[in-house]
Amino acid sequence: MKKIGLLSVLLFLGWSSFAQKTEIKWLSLEQAITLNKAHPKKILVDVYTNWCYYCKVMDKNTYSNPKIIAYINTNFYPVKFNGEQKENLNFDGKDYKYISSGKRGYHEFAAALLNGKLSYPTTVFFDDKAQVITRLPGYLDAKNYEPVLVFIAENYYTTKNWDVFLKNYKGTF
Repeated sequence: MKKIGLLSVLLFLGWSSFAQKTEIKWLSLEQAITLNKAHPKKILVDVYTNWCYYCKVMDKNTYSNPKIIAYINTNFYPVKFNGEQKENLNFDGKDYKYISSGKRGYHEFAAALLNGKLSYPTTVFFDDKAQVITRLPGYLDAKNYEPVLVFIAENYYTTKNWDVFLKNYKGTF
C-alpha cells in the first residue's frame, strides 16, 4: 500500500511539473549584477511600464515563445525593469530614484538607460562587464527578436554590421 501511495505522489509531482509552463527566469537588476560577477554573462533588460500596451503584447507573444525563453535563459541574465517604479536603485555606485512628473513620473534609471528617450518597451543589452551594448526600442515578435538575441549573445555585434548579419541570417531556432 505504501508503494501505491508513493507512486501516486511521484506521478502527481511529475504531472504537475510537466504541466508547468516554462518561463523566462526574470531577475532584479541587483540579482543579475551579482550573478554576473560570479558567472559572467550578458544582461538583457526589458524596460516596460504597467500601462504600455505593446509591453504586454511582447510579454504575451514574444517572451512566452518556448524557443525565445530557452535562448534567453541560457544566454542572458534577464531583467524586467519598470520605467515608473517607485523604489530607489543603486547601480554602478550611483543612486537613482523615482521622479514625479505630470500624471506619471519616471525612474531616473530608466531615463539614464534610455538616454532620456522614454519609449516602452525598450530592450537594453549589457555585456558581461555590465556596459551597455545597445538599446532596442519597440515591440518585436519572436521571429524578428531571434536574430537580435543571436547577434548579441554570440558576439556578432563585435565583428559584423547588423544589416550584413541580418541579410545572411538563416535562423537557429
